[in-house]
Formats: sequence, C-alpha cells, structure tokens
Amino acid sequence: MHTIRGFPATWIEHAAKASGFEAELSRRGFLKLSVCALSGLALLGLGDAFGENAPLVILDNATGCLLADPTRCVGCQRCELACTEFNDGRAQPSLARIKIARAVNFGPTGPTGGTAMHGDWGDGLVVQGICRQCPHPVPCATACPQDAITLDPKTSARVVDPAVCVGCRLCQQACPWDMLSFDEEAGVATKCSLCHGNPKCVEACPAAALRYVPWQDLTRDGSPSRATLSVTAPEKAKACLDCHLPAGTKSAK
Repeated sequence: MHTIRGFPATWIEHAAKASGFEAELSRRGFLKLSVCALSGLALLGLGDAFGENAPLVILDNATGCLLADPTRCVGCQRCELACTEFNDGRAQPSLARIKIARAVNFGPTGPTGGTAMHGDWGDGLVVQGICRQCPHPVPCATACPQDAITLDPKTSARVVDPAVCVGCRLCQQACPWDMLSFDEEAGVATKCSLCHGNPKCVEACPAAALRYVPWQDLTRDGSPSRATLSVTAPEKAKACLDCHLPAGTKSAK
C-alpha cells in the first residue's frame, strides 16, 4: 500500500474529500494535502506526525513551562486545589489544569497497564499530567473553529478566551495528552495559563515535584496519553502549506 510518511494514501484521499481539495488531487496537490492531513490525522505525537526532519516553524513560544517530577509526587492533589482556587474561585480538582487525580490509582494507562502500571495499584509512581505549552502548530488552537485559544500577553501561554469559546470541545479531542478541561457551569473549555507567570500549583506543592522553568519543547518527550483525531478547517490547512510543504516544493499562490 502506498504511504506518505507512514500514512496510507487512502487516508490522505479521505482528508481531501473532507477538506474540499478533491477537485484536483495532482501529485503536487497530494503532497500538499498530505502535510495538512498529517496534522489533522495525528494519531501519533507531533514529532511522529511531521517526521523528525520535517520543517517546523516556531512562533511565539511561551516564556516558561511546567516540569513535573513523578518521583517526588505524593498524590496529595494540593496543586489541583490551588489551580482551581486561583483560576475559578472554587475548590474543584476535576476542573484543574494540572491532572493528578486521574493517575493516582492506576497511572496514565489506567487499570489495564499490567506490570507497567503506575499509581497506588502499580509501582506507586504518580505521573502528573501537565500542559506542554506546545510550539507551533498548537493542536488545541489549530482545532478550535472560533480561534478562541490565544496567547497570554505576559507569558505567551496558550489560553482559552471564554468570551469566544462556544464549548464545542474540539480542543479537548485534539490534545494528544488530554490536558484541556471543561467548565460545565460556564460551558467553556479551559487550560493551563501558567497563572500569568506565577503558577500556583508550583507554590502549593509540598514535595517540590513541580517547577516553573524557561520554555522548552516537551512535545517530543514521552508518548501521547491517547489517540486523537483532530480535523483542521480547510482555511487553516491552506494557510499551513508554505511552512509545512516537503523540502524542495513550493505552494501555488
């Protein structure tokens, strides 16, 4: 079966039909679309989707990011409380932008992890879930049909504008690490904003298991926690062509 960077050609053809490119699927058009489809059909991580040697344009990275040390985490969930108290004015760990509760019992893989299972029912390791403040292309922001995920003016953290978000949850489906939360009361998505440069989760951690450090690309470290299927809007896909065409090709204007 013919493949483009490991993806079956039929997948690209289906993406063409869904994105309105099916009229003329020439060899060049096929190559162009394959790049957009790789981002839209990212069943693997960003590194796997674009390939190790593919062009990657870094635009407006966050100034900092969170680093988590699972060997220090004691599973107390104080970070989750601090997060929601600061951002939402209420103690609601299920809404926290840092994820501890879901990994306490069985780890990121859940109860089917077998001998590799973490958490209280595994080897005792509590693996914290943190937002990686992804570089361009940002999966959650790219998936948002309303462009409701923008940059914090102070830290350039990717944040959700609640006045623009319509609650479609496509950003949740697009995040490979399942790090976006949804406020049922407000009907909008929410994600880590780095607390404007002073993360409250870091302050609250009694075990020094969290650190706020200068930004680094964490998207290639570890594996995504789940498979994702994010469909990129055609107009956004077209805008990506100049940066993400295979080497040696040019997009048609």
